[in-house]
Amino acid sequence: MDEEKKRMKEAFRHRCLAALKKASVRGSYSRDKRILQRLYALIEKEHAVTIMLYLPLGTEVNLYPLIKQLRREGRVLYVPFMEGKSFRLVKYRYPLRTKRFGIKEPGFSRQYRTKQIDLAIVPIVGMDATYRRVGFGKGMYDRFFEKESKNIKKTVFVARTLCYSKEIVTDDYDVRADMVIVS
Repeated sequence: MDEEKKRMKEAFRHRCLAALKKASVRGSYSRDKRILQRLYALIEKEHAVTIMLYLPLGTEVNLYPLIKQLRREGRVLYVPFMEGKSFRLVKYRYPLRTKRFGIKEPGFSRQYRTKQIDLAIVPIVGMDATYRRVGFGKGMYDRFFEKESKNIKKTVFVARTLCYSKEIVTDDYDVRADMVIVS
């Protein structure tokens, strides 16, 4: 990546994080509720049984009510388990532990996921005109999707507010969405 593009991406990420923090102060409950309703409708429409989710940080859409509902319905839920500079998916189960970056995750598991994921729900900081993700800058989702995208039927980005760049600030390796849901 050339230095100018790298600077543009960092500046964009910084603006988006500020907007997400602001959106998370007031009205986040109602924003999240609307997003969860749309996510659930999509899950139903797609007949998704095997779902990749994330365990939210403070600026991310709170998926816990959706997780609770999907577990009651017997859907198979997977969440990231950090390993080095990437992660692998493990079944969602209790107890959850807080790890690096304040991220919660289940304990270590040898229960590996099935190959196919019907729907991957991915948090974003922002995105550009190519529908590619700008995240927190660690590259974990990029490394995971590089290896696993062929096993994921549909990828959905979610955020409390859409931070969008008309200029292309992402790279070819950044994760691309099939759909974006924001409040």
